[in-house]
Amino acid sequence: MVVEVIMAIIAYLIGSVNFSVILSKKMAGFDVREKGSGNAGTTNMLRSVGKKAAFITLVCDILKGVVAILIAIAIGLIGNIENKSILVQIAGIAVVLGHTFPIFFGFKGGKGVATSLGILLMTNWQIGLICLVFALVLMALTQMVSLGSCAAAVLYPILTLFINENFIVSEGSGYFIYSIILAIIVLFNHRNNIQRMLNGTENKISFK
Repeated sequence: MVVEVIMAIIAYLIGSVNFSVILSKKMAGFDVREKGSGNAGTTNMLRSVGKKAAFITLVCDILKGVVAILIAIAIGLIGNIENKSILVQIAGIAVVLGHTFPIFFGFKGGKGVATSLGILLMTNWQIGLICLVFALVLMALTQMVSLGSCAAAVLYPILTLFINENFIVSEGSGYFIYSIILAIIVLFNHRNNIQRMLNGTENKISFK
């Protein structure tokens, strides 16, 4: 239990490093949470700061998920933990919660999509790629990043029911409950977007 708690703390702290806030202050002189949608994520960085800042934010947020999972795997191997998948799942949930509620930035962060993508690609590259392509296609067709993100979040648990291979760690618990938790976090963070989509007032983004 001690190892699991330590893993959760490490992953949460990694997630709490909010690159959009850091980069917006560094590159534009303001906190991105004070502009646009008020969200500390890639899309708002694109609208409020620019393409370069948005791209760097996207990469860094994805890497947060990747690093958290790598640390979980390393701790599982070094500590000879029998249920290694539990560490991976704890790391995944904690890093997204850190990104959403960052302790270093007043518990007001992003929606966890890019960080979740890093987690998915590391946990199971096949599922991660399917969710990524599915999200990108929807985004391209509808020009709504939120729709692609929410749809991919819903797709993730469904895929875990049918794909049982290519998991980076298979020793221990399955990933279905874990996938549901991640999906709920992402959907909860998009609750305002979902309401706007239902009302037909969701913001669209140009990919030109």
